[in-house]
Amino acid sequence: MNYYSTRDQKKEFPVSAAQAIKQGLANDGGLFVPECLPTLTKEFLSELCADDYATRAAKMMKLFLADYTYEELLSDCQAAYALESFRGGAAPLCAVGNADLYSLELWHGPTAAFKDMALQIMPRLLSRALKKTGEDRTALILVATSGDTGKAALEGYRDIDQTKMIVFYPVDGVSRVQKLQMATQQGENVRVLAIRGNFDDAQTGVKRIFGDSVVADRLNEGGYLLSSANSINWGRLLPQIVYYVSAWCDLTNGGKLGEGETFNVCVPTGNFGNIFAAYLARRMGLPIGKLICASNKNHVLTDFLRTGTYDRNRAFHLTMSPSMDILISSNLERLLYFTAGPAVTADCMAQLNEKGCYTVTPEVKAEIDRVFVGYYADEDETTTAISKVWNDNGYLSDTHTAVALSCADKYRADAADTAPMVVASTASPYKFANNVYRAVSGKEPTDDLAALDELSAMTGTEIPYPLAGLAERTVRFTDVIDASGMTASVYETLGL
Repeated sequence: MNYYSTRDQKKEFPVSAAQAIKQGLANDGGLFVPECLPTLTKEFLSELCADDYATRAAKMMKLFLADYTYEELLSDCQAAYALESFRGGAAPLCAVGNADLYSLELWHGPTAAFKDMALQIMPRLLSRALKKTGEDRTALILVATSGDTGKAALEGYRDIDQTKMIVFYPVDGVSRVQKLQMATQQGENVRVLAIRGNFDDAQTGVKRIFGDSVVADRLNEGGYLLSSANSINWGRLLPQIVYYVSAWCDLTNGGKLGEGETFNVCVPTGNFGNIFAAYLARRMGLPIGKLICASNKNHVLTDFLRTGTYDRNRAFHLTMSPSMDILISSNLERLLYFTAGPAVTADCMAQLNEKGCYTVTPEVKAEIDRVFVGYYADEDETTTAISKVWNDNGYLSDTHTAVALSCADKYRADAADTAPMVVASTASPYKFANNVYRAVSGKEPTDDLAALDELSAMTGTEIPYPLAGLAERTVRFTDVIDASGMTASVYETLGL
């Protein structure tokens, strides 16, 4: 299977799966997409129901990665999703109350966030891609993060041969726990830099570096090539498809879904990658009904889904769900490709770059409306959702999952849709313990780090192992730079 850019109108520049994973971003600035989507047959899905998570992942990814052997993928998946890393299991499905509501817990990995589900396997895919393409340069991986991607990428790539990584994050746009997780990261091949600005500034800066031929030439002379660990990279997005298929398997195995019955999925969404993975699973034949796109106060995606106009020219809000504080949702480009084609996609991206907005045709909006519906929850609604699900069901939710729980309730009330609802739970509540503690106790924590112990004591739940003892770890990275200095910092890090 070949891969093309979302902006390649004539499909003139195919690349292999290994090349797409190695390169990250297409030469024209577009995102790589597969030339076709495999079909999930009843027989194939039935077979997956009998498998463990690692085997499900290997079989699913083999459908897309023609130049990887199944044995390679199985070996890598078994290592990535091993119990010592995912102590609570990989993507367990937990019932929340008795209303056919389920939490797909994606945060039991080594950084307590859903990004681990992809970023524990992706470095293994990249390492093989470098060998498969005969690459002798070192892959320089640049990451823009709103909090969780950065730490998960750092943990996944630390001390991986033939790689170096620089992570950029907004200095005031992540939680104290997220910042400490990144600042204390171990590994000789990684660096973390805070920028003055928001996530979109970091993301735009990384994209600008990727698109700069002068930078590429200088890096090449120094023995480096650029790659990405953000969800713009197909190697990051592909593993995310797996856990929606796995959720269906678990619902089926548990007798919660009969043959031909559908379930809905609600995803707290910022960069649109996580929910787009669910969309691909649906297009492949997974019986998903509606995809509920849940946003916080930065509800640019809600507005797009309701109006057909994407407009990033608006106020930016720092919220208690910082991983969703995003106004430029990169993976929406892939949805445009699948619903409108590469010519429209290229035009919309040009308009977004030039004017900060674009509008899709009524026909494209109608196609999107068949699958997606958008809702958002403000700060008060998010707090209420955390408190309610704890008091009613004894389920502790982080701030991002709470946005999704609130939006799932709104959708069910509006649509009178009683199909089983799977909510993607994207982070441990302890990553945002200060706000979770406020919501469930009505009190102020002593401070942001003390909140972890105070939340544990109040709820009788355990602090996840990646976050235990965080305050005692040695801080390695303290630099803060202007967004305009990102390219210079790359050169300085590499000694170029």
